[in-house]
Amino acid sequence: MEGGENKEVEDKVWLATSDGGREEEGHIDGFSDERRVMMGTEVGLALPDFFGKPQLKESPLLRLSFSSDHTDTWAPSILSSSSSSFPCLSPPLPPSVGLDGVLAEGRLVLDVYRGGGEVLPVFWECVQEQMRGLQYVRLGSEDEGALESALHILPRLTQLRSLAIRGHRFHDPQGDPLPGLLSSLPDSISSLSLLVHLDLSFNRLSSLPPCILSLSHLSELLLCHNRLTGLSEGLGALASLRRVSLLGNRLVDLPQGVGLLCRLEELDVSFNQLERLPEELGQLQNLQTLELSNNRLRVLPETLGSLRSLRQLVIQSNDLRSVPECLHSLPLLDKLDMRNNPLGRPPTPPPLAHVTPVQERSEIPELHLGLEQHSFQVSPAGCHVFLPGGAELLFPRRCVSLVTQLQWAERRPDRKWVWLEEHDILLSRQLELCPHGATFEEPVEVCIPYRKARKGDVAVRRFDGQSWTTLPTLTRRGSEKHSCRPGGRPARLACCSVSQFSWFVAVSRPFLDSCSVSPEGALLVSQFDPGIKLTFPPECTIGTRTVTLQVLQVALSEVQDLTGDPQASASPLLCLNQTPSIHFLQPIRVQVPLPPGVTGHMVDMSRLHLMHGDPMAHTWTDITAQVSLYVTHIYAVFSITHFSWYWLWYTTHRCVSGVVRKMYQRLKQFRVRFLALQRKSDPEQVLLQCLPSDKAESRLSSLSEQYEGPQPSELCILLEGEQFFAGFERGIDISADRPDCKDGRLSFTFYSHLKNIKEVHVCPTHPQQGTVRGQVSFYRGEVPNDLPEEVASKRKGHDNQWMATLPLRIPNADCDGNISGELNLGDPESGYLTQTNLLSISLRINQEWQNIGISLGISYDQLERIRNQHRDNFGAQVLAMLFHWARGQQGAGPGAVQRLMKALVDSGRRDLAEEVEDIVTLGKRKYEESLKRVGLETPTTSGDPQSS
Repeated sequence: MEGGENKEVEDKVWLATSDGGREEEGHIDGFSDERRVMMGTEVGLALPDFFGKPQLKESPLLRLSFSSDHTDTWAPSILSSSSSSFPCLSPPLPPSVGLDGVLAEGRLVLDVYRGGGEVLPVFWECVQEQMRGLQYVRLGSEDEGALESALHILPRLTQLRSLAIRGHRFHDPQGDPLPGLLSSLPDSISSLSLLVHLDLSFNRLSSLPPCILSLSHLSELLLCHNRLTGLSEGLGALASLRRVSLLGNRLVDLPQGVGLLCRLEELDVSFNQLERLPEELGQLQNLQTLELSNNRLRVLPETLGSLRSLRQLVIQSNDLRSVPECLHSLPLLDKLDMRNNPLGRPPTPPPLAHVTPVQERSEIPELHLGLEQHSFQVSPAGCHVFLPGGAELLFPRRCVSLVTQLQWAERRPDRKWVWLEEHDILLSRQLELCPHGATFEEPVEVCIPYRKARKGDVAVRRFDGQSWTTLPTLTRRGSEKHSCRPGGRPARLACCSVSQFSWFVAVSRPFLDSCSVSPEGALLVSQFDPGIKLTFPPECTIGTRTVTLQVLQVALSEVQDLTGDPQASASPLLCLNQTPSIHFLQPIRVQVPLPPGVTGHMVDMSRLHLMHGDPMAHTWTDITAQVSLYVTHIYAVFSITHFSWYWLWYTTHRCVSGVVRKMYQRLKQFRVRFLALQRKSDPEQVLLQCLPSDKAESRLSSLSEQYEGPQPSELCILLEGEQFFAGFERGIDISADRPDCKDGRLSFTFYSHLKNIKEVHVCPTHPQQGTVRGQVSFYRGEVPNDLPEEVASKRKGHDNQWMATLPLRIPNADCDGNISGELNLGDPESGYLTQTNLLSISLRINQEWQNIGISLGISYDQLERIRNQHRDNFGAQVLAMLFHWARGQQGAGPGAVQRLMKALVDSGRRDLAEEVEDIVTLGKRKYEESLKRVGLETPTTSGDPQSS
């Protein structure tokens, strides 16, 4: 098949099929919009969109059955029959849709139906003429019986041009994709001589089926995510191949015959185990895209310099120490991705033999603690302790000589304790391990769960009571049997080894690399981007000094928004430090990638600016004219003699220092929004929260069932770890006795990855009859020490630091049935309990408070909500339970006090019931005495306590 006919078929195939896209955690991505259309209901499109028929809509379960005579007609009837002699389509078709809704225009798409392959034999028997003309077939391979039925019929479809038999088309009840079951193809498949496109992705193929080598017209072969360990040398016989994808297999090498694929334009062998490439790869003169990422390549063949048509070469995440110079001379190459390779580093020495037996860890017993278990014991046998929330503590054998009692606690971070450097982001709560200073004979592994952060290093910091220390940190996933959420993935853990207990937190910081520079010279390569290098020539220093390199990623969209220049871009920000801080004797060569979208062939040197930052003065200076700056195809190179901040910008602006300073400040800031919501059941309970702007709407939606209030505030800017206040105004007040209340305002500390939330009780400043309409305003508080002077100077007065205001509305009890003012139960004549009485009683209630709540008629769900709202404050849980019940008794008539006494007795607290009875009796006696004093006593009035 040549010329226009071949191109027409390939164009149809391209629009009608999906490639073997990468899959991670059960989701397939990498499909273009046109390809997603042809995936039908599997990607969320309704059946009518898929077949182009407006009458196809969702329907109840129906069976596909044919008339008894099995006549060869175009549209056999589709009935809701109970006959089991024909297979079902699931999801089913509506009764008004004929066979032409499934089989039309030479296409048969059955991978949107579970077990759809079983229908092929029925179709072949009933509409054989139409089946002979099929050109396009898609099948799922998750059902073994359906797959076997389909493989018997496929060789008869001799006009077939495109065939897809893919796994992962359906998911199990847990949401995980079902694997494909295809492990081989029958030899009779070679009869499909017109086949142009073949997709067998997400199956169990361990070798290339021999029948494929007979498909001489095949131009697209997709074998992604199988179990291939090798390829046949006969692959070179498929001379028509233009696209081959072998992503996600187990290939160790490629056959030499791959060099015979003279028409090949795209080759993807990423995510395999390739250790070498054949020299014959350089014979692919039409190759435009070569994907080699995530393999084990140590060297690339020099013959790659012959690929004159190559436009994209992706070799990231290998073990390459260097790349051939010939790659830089390829005329059409516009994308060369070399990230995550140890470029420029010496060969890794062989690993040392392990002295400690590896089986010791498996013998260590496990201990899973609950939320209320804050104490545990460790014996000389060691222990693997799993804490609630995902944290893990690994005590090796013989780390203690005797059985030792230990404690743990998780606390909200406090700014006066947590140490954050510039551009650091807090990732976890503060984990306290006690007793402080306890020394272990073997290092204990402490693993702290953290949330995903911006691209950067994750490090554990320890506070010993006087100073903070950054510990060597490794990251990993937690144990599969200890997920931080039921049924969810294990937590991300930042792990360090310690010999003493204290306070620990996880932070994210810019990528940090360091090395020692001696008089002989050195080379420092960034782990963030191997293209960032510092070359130290010989005799650049007299004594050995330590050098550190930090790299901070810059978002292209932020640069363009700030400059107003759609073509502006910037390289990563470099922060260079050294100890001792003295100038080098020889210039240090610095190599950085050119800003995104800029290459050496098209760069306009007049728009390229090298900026130098002074960390002490917080200023930026354009030093482009002061250094020798030259560019290669993808890098910029310059020389310096002292270390500081360096940043490469590409923009049309002539004076960029002010823009760079603003951009640098934005990298340290977070755009935030504020929430002020009132509980629907009690508007005097107000929830305050500050969170990053992109999380505000989703958070508001999740709280809408329990809370109501205004929309989130407009955008404000805060720094990580900055303090701010919430002040209540215009007739609304809070208790000034709270420990976090300063000058009548609540104190917060902003952390981008924590909730920054407080729930407070508000009340009217003065008793009022109607609704109180007030507000809560948010103000900047204490200025961080590292804030630049030009920013700090703008904050002068207390109220001048205002950031946002949100309205509050406290309704009167007559309006919404809510209670304001003093809370009373009962009445003076039969005895009553005041709000103060309830507070006194709550102080004596212990762990039985939930039993008392159930006896009072409070639902279990409500008790759980109260417990979760005040998880760290037991007294608040008891008080919230009592007041929740008391508010529900307002206006319910007499008997509330007696119900409370009965609930106390039923829960085993007769002592409290007697105390309540004494309070009621005293109240009634005072009421009777007051009647006597004014002469209003009546004969029906009785002082008998039992009368109540």
